[in-house]
Parts: sequence; C-alpha cells; structure tokens
Amino acid sequence: MSSEIFPHVCLAEPKLAFHPDRISDRDIHPLKGLIRFGPYSSGLVPDPIRVATIAPATEGARLFDFMKQLNSTARATERIDYLPNWPGFHSVFGLHMRGASRTCHIELDAGLEDEFQASASPHVVLADRLVRAVQSLDARRAEFDVLFIYIPKRWERGYKGGPDEDFDLHDHIKAMTAARRMPVQLVREDKALAYPDRASVIWRIGLALYVKAGGVPWKLAETDPETAYVGLSYAVRPLESNRPRFVTCCSQVFDAEGAGLEFVAYDAHEVEIQRDNPFLSRAEMFRVMTRSLDLYRRRHAGRSPRRVMVHKTTEFKAEETDGCMEAFHLCEAVDLVQVVEDVGWRGVQIQSTAEAKKGEPTAFPVSRGTLLGIAPAEALLWTHGSVRGIGQRHYFQGARSTPRPVRLIRHAGHGPWDDVAFAILALSKMDWNNDALYDALPVTLEYAKVLARVVKRMNVLGSAPYQFRFFM
Repeated sequence: MSSEIFPHVCLAEPKLAFHPDRISDRDIHPLKGLIRFGPYSSGLVPDPIRVATIAPATEGARLFDFMKQLNSTARATERIDYLPNWPGFHSVFGLHMRGASRTCHIELDAGLEDEFQASASPHVVLADRLVRAVQSLDARRAEFDVLFIYIPKRWERGYKGGPDEDFDLHDHIKAMTAARRMPVQLVREDKALAYPDRASVIWRIGLALYVKAGGVPWKLAETDPETAYVGLSYAVRPLESNRPRFVTCCSQVFDAEGAGLEFVAYDAHEVEIQRDNPFLSRAEMFRVMTRSLDLYRRRHAGRSPRRVMVHKTTEFKAEETDGCMEAFHLCEAVDLVQVVEDVGWRGVQIQSTAEAKKGEPTAFPVSRGTLLGIAPAEALLWTHGSVRGIGQRHYFQGARSTPRPVRLIRHAGHGPWDDVAFAILALSKMDWNNDALYDALPVTLEYAKVLARVVKRMNVLGSAPYQFRFFM
C-alpha cells in the first residue's frame, strides 16, 4: 500500500466586508472589524432598538440591569488572544438600544413558582405561562423591536419534556414567536446573568440584538458574485407525537456575499427514510430547489445564478441529484456537496525548517483552510485549526484537542476543489448568532439545523419565505 498522499494546499483565511462600497473596510476578524469599521448595514436599523421584556415576578429589575450592561464597557477575561474588550453598544453599532415603553414589560404572576414546583409536567406549566405573556404583547407589537425573556436557573426542570416527549423550551418559544414575526432573545441566568466573563456575554447578546432588529453586521468579501449557495436540511416529526409523522424540508439560499436572510420551508410527502435520514423523490427535490431558485431571483432582479452549490450532511441519492439538475438546468455549473462532520481523520503539521528532525511536528495544530484530496470526488478540509493574523501568535479556537477536518463528497460537479472548499471555509464565518471566529460547519448547514429544529414545531407553514432572524 502506498504511503503517498494527494497534494494539499492551504487556503487563505477569508476576509469579511463591513461596508457595501468601501473595499478598504475589510478584516478577517469579525469583532475587530466591527470596532474598526462599524456594521455593514449602517443606517438601515431602527435607532434606538426598543427592547420589550418578560421576567419572573419581582425580577424585571434584574433583566433591566443586564440590559444596561450593553451600553457600558466590559473587559475581556477569557479568550483574550481573540476577544476584544466590549466598548459599548453605540460604539460598536453606531446606534442606541433602550427599553421599550412601560406597557411592553411583563412580570409573570407569583403563583407560577408554586405551580411549577408542584407539577409533574413543569415544562407544560412554564410554556403555557410564557405563551400567554407573549400573546399579551401582540397588541403592542409596533412599540418594540426585540423581546428579551429572562429564564432563571431554578426553572431548569422546565427546559425539556419527559423521556417520551419531543419538547424543548427554547425551540417551543422560537416556533411560537416566529409565527408572530417577533424576534426573541432568551436570557438564561446561568449562561448570561451569572457567567463570569461579561465581555464574552455582552458581545454575544449585543450581536444577536443587532441582527434580530434587522441589522447585517458583516458579509463575505471574496466570493464569486454569480454563485448561489443552498443549505438543505430535514426535520422528521417523531412517531410519539400525536400528530402525523411527516418531513419538513428547509432550504436557505445564500448569495455571493453570504447573506441568507430568508428561507423556504414546506412539508414533503414523497420521502424515503433510511436509518432516520429522509431522502426526497425527484419531484420533491425539484420543488424545493425551484422555490430556492425563486428566492434568489427575487433578491437579484429576476436573474439566475451562473453557478449553484448545494450543501447537505447526507448523501445525494440519484433521484435527488436528478431533481436538482432539472431545477438548475439554466445554470452553467451545479455542485452537490455532502459535508460530513464526524470523521476519523486527524492531521499533524510537520516542521519544514532545515534544523528540525524528520517528521517532527510543529508546536501548533494543522492550519485552518488546509485542503487535502483523498479520492477523485472526496477531500478533507480543516475548517477548524490554527489561524494566523488574529494576534501575535497562531490562534487556535478552543485551544484543546487535535482539530479534525470535515469530509467533502461531491455528488455532482467537476473541476478543482479549491473554490468549493474556499466557499465552505468562508461560509463558516457567517453565523451572526455567534461571536466566534468561525463554526466547524458552513452557515448553510449550521442555520439549516436550527431552522429544521424549530420549524417542525410550527403547526402551520406558510407559503411565503421566512426571515431567519425570527428563528435564531
């Protein structure tokens, strides 16, 4: 057996754009770029951003105190090689945030605590109270932009349902508020109010608040302007549910700048399920890809993309491939790429200096962006690894374990891997609900997972596209 490996390359860390016209407003670091240049969508977000609140009885003041921290400064005490100090909401985004009018702040009744503790189904009690509180804000919807809901740690028993129940409090609330087109931020006591590094918390909440109010913090700076990226995911309603089992298909389209503000979702009927993974018929895949293409055209004056890249985590069956090709027959190139996260491969970077012993590893992990072909239609891409240019030394996000690559399998398309891999690398930096440098998966798949999880809990799916900010 040959010990030779395919040639490998190391792709440059993708840059982000912080202004639609000024090409100088670019940075590889999302948070430092915001501080230096401000957000991409400057001037397009309401000023001030008005925040409504729901809190336990007598604890509304705790949530208000937390909101005040957004307008203050905070010094980073963790991830200091990456995380900048928080300079205040106005300094970062160029606009203000404040509490909405007095009628937009609700404290739940004091009787909830005893009822919650005594109930054998505390999640039902908690969800019912929160749903009623949200419903009471419907009449005030024009008076606020984003809703904050404070969840104390003592309600932890209500986060999940029983062993035979498919219930998640976070997803339940998101599904209910998304149907009302109401952006919501859950503020958990353990992860927000009590978390020791205040800069880390405030960066995450501040970024989420800006995006949920309709803002675009950054976009991709270096992509093909005539390429569209589609992320595909499925949600299967479990058999234990008292509603019929069905598959909800979610498709989100990202343009060349990585903006995927809307997505389509619908219940698929011609589906084959293998090992809990749904696969669409040719007709169903054609239907969802056609709707995805329509979404792209609507945002680009009726123009179709020259090239389309479709990402999903499971293989493309022959019927699915045929459905995609039929939908995209006017496009010059179509790449159907399966992205596999759980792989057994690992890599070590070897010293290249003359003084080093043969095979001696470097003191830092494999570089992020390393691309290694392993078969004609397969490659390994390190979306997680060492990055230069973040600080004075190599930056390794998480700083533990040996980074493993994702496995890319191309089920349709041809040509070198470089542009396909670079797009995935760049899209891994487009999660606006995260303050990290990157995610392990491209946003086409990270967002798709979130969407599928929440959408399957919605009783009715509309035919119009949904805005992602109501689900994040």
